[in-house]
Amino acid sequence: MKRIDRRTVLAATALALGATMGAPAWADEYDDTLALFRKADETSKFFENAYGYAIFPTIGKGAIGIGGAHGNGRVYEKGKYIGDSTMNQLSIGFALGGQGFSQMIFFQNSGALEKFISKDFQFGAEASAVAITAGASAKAGTGGATAGASVDKEKAKNAGSYNNGMAIFTIVKGGLMYEVSVSGQKYNFTKK
Repeated sequence: MKRIDRRTVLAATALALGATMGAPAWADEYDDTLALFRKADETSKFFENAYGYAIFPTIGKGAIGIGGAHGNGRVYEKGKYIGDSTMNQLSIGFALGGQGFSQMIFFQNSGALEKFISKDFQFGAEASAVAITAGASAKAGTGGATAGASVDKEKAKNAGSYNNGMAIFTIVKGGLMYEVSVSGQKYNFTKK
């Protein structure tokens, strides 16, 4: 087995964590991110009937062969904030670059939510996210920049549905990454 260079691991981790430190402390990035997902055609319908959701305003991901990702989020049940979640991901393989993105996970029912908040939940290989691309139609919030959300309508129709009781969406905030995947993302939940 090939030995992993310590500098490579440190560089990938630094890239991942660096992207998560962009928002000023006074900004309510959760409200801003929720507003962005509520305005997107692909996700607005999920707010109407989802049992709950988890939102991660910024997940930083970086890789130089070995990749790492980290983000902090909040979990809601029937619109009520019930606790916090952290997401961590480690990947080995062909990956290069750094990226920051927001992620939204909708839960179709109480069983899906319970599965997510159970100890050390992890997405498997079958999990995939619908990537919503930024446009210029809605206010982003913290930086005064404008951003909206749109995606190829055919992709949204085919991929924007529940899989095992969960639907996952992402909006890229910045950076360039060759590989983007939710497979292997591990979540921990702490009740409020």
